[in-house]
Amino acid sequence: MNSGQHHSCKHHSCRFCGTPLHHTFADLGTTPLANRNLRQDEIVTEPRFPLIARVCQACLLVQIDDSVPPGAIFSDYDYFSSYSTSWLAHARNYCDTMRLRLGLGRGSFVVEIASNDGYLLQNFLDLEMLGIEPAANIAKFANDRGIPTDVAFFGIETARRIVREHRRADLIAANNVLAHAPDTRDFVGGVALLLSKNGTATFEFPHLLRLIQGLQFDTIYHEHFFYLSLLTAERIFHASGLRIYDVEELSTHGGSLRLFVCHRSAGQAESDSVEIMRNKERAAFLDRLDGYREFESRIAGVKNSFLTYLRSAKASGRRIAAYGAAAKGNTFLNVCGAGYPDIEAAFDRNPAKQDKFTPGSHIPILSPDRLSAVRPDDLVILPWNIADEVMDSMSFIRDWGGRFVLAVPELRIV
Repeated sequence: MNSGQHHSCKHHSCRFCGTPLHHTFADLGTTPLANRNLRQDEIVTEPRFPLIARVCQACLLVQIDDSVPPGAIFSDYDYFSSYSTSWLAHARNYCDTMRLRLGLGRGSFVVEIASNDGYLLQNFLDLEMLGIEPAANIAKFANDRGIPTDVAFFGIETARRIVREHRRADLIAANNVLAHAPDTRDFVGGVALLLSKNGTATFEFPHLLRLIQGLQFDTIYHEHFFYLSLLTAERIFHASGLRIYDVEELSTHGGSLRLFVCHRSAGQAESDSVEIMRNKERAAFLDRLDGYREFESRIAGVKNSFLTYLRSAKASGRRIAAYGAAAKGNTFLNVCGAGYPDIEAAFDRNPAKQDKFTPGSHIPILSPDRLSAVRPDDLVILPWNIADEVMDSMSFIRDWGGRFVLAVPELRIV
């Protein structure tokens, strides 16, 4: 059965408020899973799924159509947070800040949802803590390093069990997971149950406002069910008796928000930054459908300029490789319809990805140690959010006249 046909006639309704969805935010065609790198023998049978983001006319939640069974995504996962130096520093900085700000110390209980390989909780080894991580292979890695980690999807059931087995948490960290939890009411309801009376839960997620302004369509993929604004996040938390009392803008993932959330009845005062951000979003029309309409037509421009670059670089005999077999890069290449052999290799630091092939575009993934042997003329940096880090560490390509290429939000050759 053609899954594309099957989904086009299915009735879609908002995952949060249940309103029928009639407005397309971005139709990115039919693509494979962005985080599923392939072995040679899997290339032929690779599944593809429609990748369509819609916006709810009632609550303005931007969300992906339900086209992939969730077990197909997170049960075994190649993304280990510890391979990005800038991400480790970000996590350490967060932990230091939270200790001071919330007065965490002996007797505090910290829980991280989607704790990955323990990269963040390792900064809280002196406190009582617990990680919750659905990917068994990654949770095992954390447990082996002495970071107690539960293998579970988070929601109301898991929250009840943790409260029974431990107690309520003074700090719940939920970085880049709110957008990954398909049943958002169950997920946020679990947070409300697990959070102590005056505790704080922090959420980080890529900011929809920045996604629209920076044309970051490559951050849309099947694993990310939601693309959130502050205005919509407020509605979601409010439904579970929680409120946002502070918000910070971060540079991570192309521009993220960090929300500080407490029980509606808790003592934390709302900071001015919350109203400032509400106004910023209203100014960009994110409080009505108009703010979401132009996005799709702008994607075509980025796609065309990249394909034009590829054609002219190939025509003048340049050899092209990519840096970073990251999910956003995979989405980008699949939306553009670019891949092997035009791009002959993708270099990535994560050993779990090496000697595999990128999904859809089927580019061989190699260790960055092999860059000097391959000597590409152009290196396309796919994870544009860490472009500076990459250009610093790979600056030696200039020795043979190599250039760096960035494609989002517009084509730049450095």
